Order: sequence, then C-alpha cells, then structure tokens
Amino acid sequence: MGKYKNSIFYMATIGGFSVFMYWVILKGKSLEQGRNIVLPGTGGSQWSQFVNALIHNLEHPLALLLLQIITIIVAARIFGWICKRIGQPTVIGEIIAGIALGPSLLGLYFPELSTILFPATSLGNLQFLSQIGLILFMFVIGMELDLKVLKNKANDAVVISHASIIIPFALGLGLAYFIYRSFAPDGVQFISFGLFLGIAMSITAFPVLARIVQERAIHKTRLGTIVITCAAADDITAWCLLAAVIAIVKAGSFVSSLYTIALAGAYVFMMIKVVRPFLMRIGDLYSSRESLGKPVVAIFFLTLIISSYLAEVIGIHALFGAFMAGAIMPENAKFRSVFIEKVEDVALVLLLPLFFVFTGLRTQIGLLNDPYLWKVTGFIILVAVAGKFAGSALAAKFVGQSWKDSLTIGALMNTRGLMELVVLNIGYDLGVLTPEVFAMMVLMALVTTFMTGPALDVINWFFKPKKEEVPAEISMTSKFRILVSFGNPERGKSLLRLANGLVKKLNDNAAITTMHLSPSNELHHYNVVEYEKESFAPVIQESQDLNQKINRLFKASNNIDADITEEANKGDYDLLLIGVGQSIFEGSLLGKVLGFINPDKIINQVTGKEKLYEDSHFDDRTKLILGRSKVPVGVLIDKGLTTLNNVFIPVFSNDDAFLIQYAQKLINNSGSQITMLDVVGEVKNNPDLKETIRAIEQTAPNHIQLLSEKVIDKGYLRQQNLMLISLSSWKKLVETKSLWLADIPSSLILTDS
Repeated sequence: MGKYKNSIFYMATIGGFSVFMYWVILKGKSLEQGRNIVLPGTGGSQWSQFVNALIHNLEHPLALLLLQIITIIVAARIFGWICKRIGQPTVIGEIIAGIALGPSLLGLYFPELSTILFPATSLGNLQFLSQIGLILFMFVIGMELDLKVLKNKANDAVVISHASIIIPFALGLGLAYFIYRSFAPDGVQFISFGLFLGIAMSITAFPVLARIVQERAIHKTRLGTIVITCAAADDITAWCLLAAVIAIVKAGSFVSSLYTIALAGAYVFMMIKVVRPFLMRIGDLYSSRESLGKPVVAIFFLTLIISSYLAEVIGIHALFGAFMAGAIMPENAKFRSVFIEKVEDVALVLLLPLFFVFTGLRTQIGLLNDPYLWKVTGFIILVAVAGKFAGSALAAKFVGQSWKDSLTIGALMNTRGLMELVVLNIGYDLGVLTPEVFAMMVLMALVTTFMTGPALDVINWFFKPKKEEVPAEISMTSKFRILVSFGNPERGKSLLRLANGLVKKLNDNAAITTMHLSPSNELHHYNVVEYEKESFAPVIQESQDLNQKINRLFKASNNIDADITEEANKGDYDLLLIGVGQSIFEGSLLGKVLGFINPDKIINQVTGKEKLYEDSHFDDRTKLILGRSKVPVGVLIDKGLTTLNNVFIPVFSNDDAFLIQYAQKLINNSGSQITMLDVVGEVKNNPDLKETIRAIEQTAPNHIQLLSEKVIDKGYLRQQNLMLISLSSWKKLVETKSLWLADIPSSLILTDS
C-alpha cells in the first residue's frame, strides 16, 4: 500500500480541487444576472469566431513585432551568408537585407505582403527597439577602442586620421554647395545640410575595418597597428564632431549651439574625471567572469543608460553617450572581453538587424527614377572615395609610408559600413536629409564598404613582389608536411600527438604546422594576441612534452572551412589533419528539415559533392573541407587518443591500399603494432598488396599482421588505440550500421587525393 501512497494523494488532490473549482464556476454563473455580459466574438459560426480570434492575435502589436524580428533575423542571416561566401563583410549582407525588406524590393513587387509585415503603425516600435540595439552596439564600439594604442602610437596616426576627416569633410561641404538648392529639404539651413554631408563623407566604420585587418592577418604588422590607431582616432574625432554638428543643427545657429557644446564639454569632463576612475576601481576588483556578478553588471549598465540619457537631453544624441560610456570602461582586457560577451550577442544578432531593416524601410531606391539622380549618386560616391581614400593615402605617404601601405590605409579608411548608416539616420530624423539624398547616401555607404576587399586585392596584386617567398617549412620538397587545423585546444593536442606519431623520427625531414582560425566576428583587435596565446598554450605544451617542433598559424576568418582548405592547398601539404564535429542537422526531424534548406548543402547538391559525403555522419564544415581540399585529409574521431601502440586497419577494397603508407610511417616513427583486417578477401587476391605487406614484415618483423576473420571480438577492438580507415570504407560501416561502431577506438578517416 505504501508504494501507492503518492499516487493516491496526487489523484485525490487534483480530482478534489478540480471538482471544487467546477462547483465555484457554476455558482459564479448565477452572479452574472443583470450585468449585461457580452461575450467576445459572438455572432457567426464557431469556426468564424475562431478565425476572427486568430486574425486578431496575429495583428496584435506584440505578435507582429515578434514576426518582424523573426523575418529580419532570417533575412539578415541569409544575405550575410551570401556576402561571407563572396569575401565581403556580413554587415554588407545585413544592409542589403534591410533594403530588400523595404519599399525598394519587397514593397515594390509584393506590396500586400509588405503592408501586412511592416504596417506603418508598427514602425514606431521597430524604431525604438532598433535604437536600443544601436545604443548597446555603440557601447561595445567604445569598449573596443584601445586608448593605450592612441597614447603610444598617436603621432603619424593622428596626422593621417585627421587628414582623412578634414579632406572628405571639406569636399562634402563643397558638394552640399552644389546640390543644396535641388536636394535640401525646405526650411533647412545650408550650414545644417552642409555639415551633415561633411560628417557623412568623413566617417569610417571602425568595427568593419578592425575585422578586415584581422581576417587579412595584418593586425600584428606595423601597418595593421597604424590602421587600427588611425581608425580609433578617426572614431573618437568623428563622433565628437557629430555631437557638435547635432548641437548646431538642433540649436539653429552656431552661436546658440555654443551653450549646448559647453554643456557637452562639462558632461565629457565629468565622465572622464569623475566616473571613469570609479569604474576603473570596480574593473580592477571584479575582472574575472566569476566575480562579475549581477550588482556589478547593473552598475555598468546604469552608467550606460544614464550617459545615453544625459547626451540625449543635452542635445548631442544618446548614441554619443553610449559611445562615451564604452570608451571610459576599465582598460582591463579580461574585463572588457567578459563584458562585451554579455552585451554583444544580443546587440549584434538580435537587435542590430532591426536597425538595418528600419533603414531599409526608409531607403526608397525607386525615388532615383531619373538618369540625373543616378548621375548625382555617382558624383556623391566619387566625392566620398576621393575624399576618404585619396585623402588618407596622401596623408600616409606624406608622413613616410610606402605607396603600398599608403594605398592600403586609404582603402581601409574608406570603409563606412554601419557607422555611415547611423549618421544618415540621425540626419534623416532631424529632417536634414530628404528621402532622395538618404537613398543616395545609403548606396554610397554600400559601395564604399563593398569596394574595400577588392581594392585591397588589387593593391596587393599590383605591388606583389616578383618572386614570392616560400615559407621555410615548405621549401624542401623532400619534407613530409602536415597541417594540423584545430578549433578546440584539447582536440588540437590529440591531433598533434597523431601528427607526431607519423613523423617522430624524421627530424628535419618533416614539418608540422598547427593552425587555429577564429571567426572574425568573435574577436576584438585589443585581445587578439591574448586570445592567440590562450588558444595555442595547450598545444605548445604538448609539443614540448613530445619534443616536437611546430610552426604556428593563427588568423581571424570570415569563412573558416574555405580558409582551412585554401591554406592546405596553397602550402602544398602532404596531409591535412582535422577533428570532426557533430552536425546540428542530424538527430531530429526539425534538424533534417533545416539541413535540407542549408545553403552549403544545397550548393554541394548542385555540384554533386553532397553524394560523396552525405552518409559519412560528418558535420557540415568537415564535409565542405573534404570537398574543397586538394591534399589528403585525415579526420580524427577522438575517443581519448593517448598512444599509437596498437593500430587497426580494415581493408574493404583495393582503394584502401594507400593506407599501407601510413602504416609504414607509424611503424617507422612510433613502433606501432599494425593489424590489417582483410574484410572481403581483397588482400588475399591482390599479389601486389600481399608483397607490400610482406616487405614491411621483413624490415619490421613482428610489427604487422594480416587477419581474415569475418567477426572481430569487441574486446580486441577495445584494445586498439587507433583505427585507420578510408573514407569510402567508413561510409560502408555507417551505411550498414556495423556493430563495430559501438566499440571502435579513436579513428582516423583518410582520403587519398
């Protein structure tokens, strides 16, 4: 009886109180008399009542906002993915997604859908939510600035930076003189219109520039340091100028704006001299992730909100306040990394795309319906490029940079990206820019950001040395060269142990390069060196324990799988070693549906590569690397690989013969005991294969044995340290759901290409 006690109590409690509630409801019905009760949705059939209620729920502001957010994030991811695949920053794709969802595309060809999805009454909610995203983003931008770099490297950088502001600013003001009568809104003074065109021409997108510098692996070079410093100085100067311009526009004249500027000066002084020392003290005490509790986080968020509020009230815009709050955050790199992680994902992934779409909803490219307007747009782009690109390049050349470095600085400083859209939206909100000018300037932002990558490629091609230097580790054709690409440092240790087992005794006739790529959107320029050190520390320690020399390669990447294969193909390596991950599209019905519409998978299906790897149970990145690599690839399924004493090699076909060369390397360098299993009798029927194995037996007796059993004991498999298997044979094991799969040791799946 005791074991049923809980069940009896549960049923009695639920049943008893359910009956009681039903009785109360029946009694309560009698209280409704004389109260004129009107039931919602009365009239019509019950089905029509349900449909009307459902339509009402769909049109509710909260439901509509959530639907808008879903649509925006999906569109931003799709267009961002496309731009990433063609080597462009994802921010370009997100801006294009915003334009595509606006009147320029969706509203033009599907007006009914556009009206349902983005009704005019809902845009206010979208705007305020996007402004919150911008405030958080500007806070991150302020934190990304490394003020120490400005102090130490400011001489040449400040000259280049300020030249890259004043020259395009002046050209923008000159442009305003010619287009003011035709394009300035009625009632807007020339000074307001001219100053906004000037600041729009002189802005640089610091985040995009920093990521391009990382992706091109020039962040450690002198050029990279100068560019980052220039961009940081440019950012600070441009945002201070923008605050002054906003003050002038709102005040109506320069003289009356002096009161606002004076108040802004007092605000900046208070933030630097009063608030900053207090925050630095907190940052020193609470710099670790464990100690950064909710009360401390609340202090910093409160600082951000109060700073933004004061800046908005003073009249220099809340975004300047957010930027200022970020800039005075504690300089402790660990603190900034932890705090940025807390803010960045929500700001960049969820809220910032709302700003792009809101900008897109304002951008009416259809207004440019006259050849003259497109000529003016072209002229605006020309002035923007001439001012920023040429101005920065000439200033860099004047302070002593080479022509190549000067042009590179010019191309990078010409990147406008999101920061340009921020300025343009402020101008639009203040009524300084007409819809036509706004559309022209958005196109200018797109073009100048899009051209950065191609411009850098052209500059590098033009100044390419006549004879390219070949890295020392790949200069000798007699060397056996292995590229170890790892994401997780612990997996990197296993891959390095495996690589060492293949070349341990070759000494100078072998070279191992360890490579770690990190997504560029997860790195910040101020902590790249620290992140690299942390990523390689376990691998370096393992190399010292193994007494194995290694070369290191680290870079930020916008497309990791493509960069891995590019590096392997370019370096002409003999083997690429990678780990395998779990596919997010396997194991569930929804995952398979999403996997079916995965862009990478669609491309592989079109090119025919999907069939090669569709049954391999590899994650999508592994499949892409296998499809693109021109060198042999080894995919390690790590189950705690520590030694290579016992290695098991199943042979399913003649195509597996290439595995013998790896068996020889393991015997020669690690003294491994090799067991080859002739699964279907291929070795027995192949004289050449039998002769090769016999030759190994003669040079290394008792190190290789050939078995022909059909059934392998589980205990025997568990005694093995590693299984070497070809990709085609691995697919057979997976397809047939072999009983081996539950008991196999760590496995190296190899391709012969």
